[in-house]
Amino acid sequence: MRTLPLLGARSVYEKAVRTLQEHNDANASIIGGMYGPTPLSWAARNGHEEVVRMLVERDDLNPNIADPEGGQTPLWWAAKNGHEGVVRVLMGRSNVDPNIGDLEDGRTPLWWAVRNGHKGVVMMLAQRDDVDLNIDDLEDGRTLLSWAARNGHEEVVRILVGRRNVDPNIHDLEDGRTLLSWAAGNGHEEVVRILVERYDVDPDIGDLEDGQTLLSWAVRNGHEGVVRALLNRSHVYPNLVDSLSSRTLLCWAAENGREGVVRILLERNYIYPNMADAQSGRTPLSLAAQNGHEGVVEILLKRSDINPNIPDLKNGRIALSWAVENGHEGIVRALLKWKNPNLNITDAQFGRTPLLWAAQNGHAGVMEVLLKLSDIDPSIADAQSGRTALLLATKKGHSEVVKVLLKRRDIDPNIADPQCGRTPLSLAAQNGQDRVVRALLERSHVDPNIADTQCGSTPLSWAAQNGHERVVRALLEQSHVDPNIADTQCGRTPLSWAAQNGHEGVIRALLNRSQVNPNLVDSLSGRTPLCWAAENGREGVVRILLEQDQVDPNIADAQCGRTPLLWAAQNGHEGVVRVLLTRSNVGPNINVVQSGRTPLSLASEFGREGVVRMLLERKDIDPNMADAQSGRTPLSLAAEYGREEVVRILLERNGIDPNRADTKSGKTPLFLAVENGCEGVVRRLLARNDIDPNKADAQDGCSPLGRAVGNGDYGIVRMLLRRDGIDPNN
Repeated sequence: MRTLPLLGARSVYEKAVRTLQEHNDANASIIGGMYGPTPLSWAARNGHEEVVRMLVERDDLNPNIADPEGGQTPLWWAAKNGHEGVVRVLMGRSNVDPNIGDLEDGRTPLWWAVRNGHKGVVMMLAQRDDVDLNIDDLEDGRTLLSWAARNGHEEVVRILVGRRNVDPNIHDLEDGRTLLSWAAGNGHEEVVRILVERYDVDPDIGDLEDGQTLLSWAVRNGHEGVVRALLNRSHVYPNLVDSLSSRTLLCWAAENGREGVVRILLERNYIYPNMADAQSGRTPLSLAAQNGHEGVVEILLKRSDINPNIPDLKNGRIALSWAVENGHEGIVRALLKWKNPNLNITDAQFGRTPLLWAAQNGHAGVMEVLLKLSDIDPSIADAQSGRTALLLATKKGHSEVVKVLLKRRDIDPNIADPQCGRTPLSLAAQNGQDRVVRALLERSHVDPNIADTQCGSTPLSWAAQNGHERVVRALLEQSHVDPNIADTQCGRTPLSWAAQNGHEGVIRALLNRSQVNPNLVDSLSGRTPLCWAAENGREGVVRILLEQDQVDPNIADAQCGRTPLLWAAQNGHEGVVRVLLTRSNVGPNINVVQSGRTPLSLASEFGREGVVRMLLERKDIDPNMADAQSGRTPLSLAAEYGREEVVRILLERNGIDPNRADTKSGKTPLFLAVENGCEGVVRRLLARNDIDPNKADAQDGCSPLGRAVGNGDYGIVRMLLRRDGIDPNN
């Protein structure tokens, strides 16, 4: 048996095919090629009508053999690709099955013809009584008519609806939408007109997923022609709400700014323009006002039965409140023209009036419009925070709104925030809003020295603490500002806060005021600004303060008794130590009042190697100076805490005594290192020829070796036993 070559079916060489057909043993139904299609399938797929005609003349041909891979029949290929002549030839065979779908989605030849808008193919297939017009595909469950309606194929829709066995109200499985819903939603006006002519079409049927009707989709998307076509059906109810958001058609049109649709709906005598959705309780006017649809608002306000003062059920807000919040000045003006607008009504969620919303969001233009009305009350505070319009605008830094509000004489510029007790000036100063600060300072009766009730800080204190230099300078321009007022919580001045936080520009601005006292200590810890700067390593601030002749660098704090040098040494701020030591009246051996600790002692204990080197460079430093509390030298403290590098640095200094015991317990540096298991320090000390490895402590007469044995520290025991002169019997 010879196989009919695929080349003959793919090409248009009908003669070659006819010649091959003359051989009775040629089998036209055998599949072949890479994807296994039959010769008939190849010919149908590529639209070779004459080849198909010659092949179907054979009685032994099976026209329904599908491709093994995708399950596509010859009719499937011809219908999908719109080859009308091929479809006509294939449909001439009585044994052609037009309902065979592909393996992937179950889509039939008619489904693809509808999807691709091949109306001639659709016409031929739809005329067959055995073609199922309501079949849906496996992927999304959409019928043939649904696809045609969705894509706006008018002629195809007209053909399909001519068949009475088509159900136009079937919902697809994926979205739960009917075919009329797709046509209405996509604005295919003529398709909608064709469909609604059928008596059995239900235009009020909703989607299964969100309950939106056909009219709802058309209104939402602004398809005016479709809306008119649907409203012409006498039984369409324009106030019908969808099940998901419970919104009316007018609500959807107003929210989306569909002016033309709004006009069409309002032409209906039985439309209710104040009907709110059940979910948020918002009216059409409220939705249009929020979203800035000025044209829609103007259309709605022309209705005599419109009520702009209806609050929504969820937030208790009227249309004016929404328009003001979002800064829609044109809509605000339109709403204010309406009779009896309620200007001072507060919403239920925040307790804010429209004026408060304008202040919160910085809408200066809207604010000016509202304040021109005589019955507006700018002193009303919101119920949630208790803040007035001025406080809200100040906190957000809306300088233009603040300026507008301050023009009113009935505004109190010193009103305090009930939550933190801060005035508008205090809030603006804290947040660095220099424009707001200057606007407030230009207003008479503003008191710049009012402290808040929470921390007792003045506006200058807040600005200095947070480093807002421009605000500080603006405040200091006011002659009645007192720069030395300390807060009540910590007892600290603005200079003290700026020094701690390293705000150099603020420091310079404050020191330019002659009455600023740079040596003023805070009442809580008794520290000077220089002390705070030194402790926190603010080298630049330290330099600026030391430029002032009246600054005393040796004032110790009352809490710990430490000078600026002691704080800098303890915390390892080498630059600060270096700057402080340039002052002739700063001594490197000054000690802590309570403990008698020197800068070298503190630096050694905390392992500040750079500071230790710097101090030992001074000829007037005493490296053996012991603290008054424990009688320990810098070397003892470094040995005790295992600061090996500091120990090395100290041992290199001439005049250091490595055997000096503390006066409290009589322990030497070696003993302290052994006691605390600091092997590296022990090794370094034992390397000294002048070290006494047997010197016992005065408290219990125990030698370093005895302590190491007692601690079970065998590494140190081995080191000690290898040392010449060690007494193992001690």
